[in-house]
Amino acid sequence: MLPYLLPLLQEAEDHGPASPFEPEFGLIFWTWIVFIGLFFVLKKYAWPAILNATEERERKIALQLEEAERMHGEAKTALEEHRALLAGAKEEASKLIGEAKSVGEKEREAMVNRAREEQEQLVDRAKREIEVERDRAIAELRRETVDLSLAAASRLVDANLDDEANRKLVMSYLDSLEQAR
Repeated sequence: MLPYLLPLLQEAEDHGPASPFEPEFGLIFWTWIVFIGLFFVLKKYAWPAILNATEERERKIALQLEEAERMHGEAKTALEEHRALLAGAKEEASKLIGEAKSVGEKEREAMVNRAREEQEQLVDRAKREIEVERDRAIAELRRETVDLSLAAASRLVDANLDDEANRKLVMSYLDSLEQAR
């Protein structure tokens, strides 16, 4: 076969292609042989590895997308829970503030009432003490008046009467004056 190919190769070298678009059988033949050989080598060794890597990458991306979707859902749920908790906390804080205000107002009223009661008790006690002191002063004044009256009467009469009898007489007279008033 070599003797037949040699004249063909020599003739192809001598003539050369007339235009770049003119087909040459030898070039086309060897291009197809190399392409088919490369195709089978790639199909047997490279494509399964490339397909496996591509499919694995596709699975990983799908898993990552699912995980991202799940996490997005969880984030939305957590955000809603956070908002609900925040609203509840605000409501509870407002409620506690309101309760504290009402308790403070009640406590203030109670303190004011206690202060008023204590003030009234002090005033009542002071009035009672004043009354007792006034009664004591009146009794002391009566005694001194009786003693002065008796002293004046004894000087007038110049006789010393029985002190106890005189005292009773003057006291009854003062009581009658007091009742007349």
